[in-house]
Amino acid sequence: MPTKPLCCPARRRLLAGAAGIALNTLPRGRAQAATAGVRTLAFENLHTGETLRTVYFEQGRYLAQPLLDIQHVLRDFRSGQTHAIDLGLLDLLSAMCERLGSPRTIQLISGYRSPATNAALHARSGQVSSTSLHMQGMAADIRIPGCSLPQLRALAVSLRGGGVGYYPRSDFLHVDVGRPRQWTGS
Repeated sequence: MPTKPLCCPARRRLLAGAAGIALNTLPRGRAQAATAGVRTLAFENLHTGETLRTVYFEQGRYLAQPLLDIQHVLRDFRSGQTHAIDLGLLDLLSAMCERLGSPRTIQLISGYRSPATNAALHARSGQVSSTSLHMQGMAADIRIPGCSLPQLRALAVSLRGGGVGYYPRSDFLHVDVGRPRQWTGS
């Protein structure tokens, strides 16, 4: 079955309600790819081994099935729960890959986290925020092969898309679409 584009507000509301897609969360325009054209993302979930390469935006529209596929790959791997992934986060990740040139696969360490998972992680580590944007589908912990962590950090900061957490000892970068801020963890 061909992928149907999200073409009108009524269809967006219908799909958002039925599928839990954050269609009302439109990109903020700070760090996104061009509004026309094609946006592609590729993920490798390091916990589940799943991979996904998909076009999620084309001809000025977000595509429903690819958004659901992304939501599945970025799910809470501990509980299996899914959640709508903020479109601004997807556009930020797409812009990062676009700036790096050539197709890039994002290695996903953590995408969505259920409140229960986040609470358990927070209880074990003071570095996990009790109000983490992971619980709203607005954050991801990532690596991109072929790009050093310092380079990835500089790129994320330059795009000014939200928060950037640098975790050199744990070898990942946190990016989110909350308020712009920076920090270094372990």
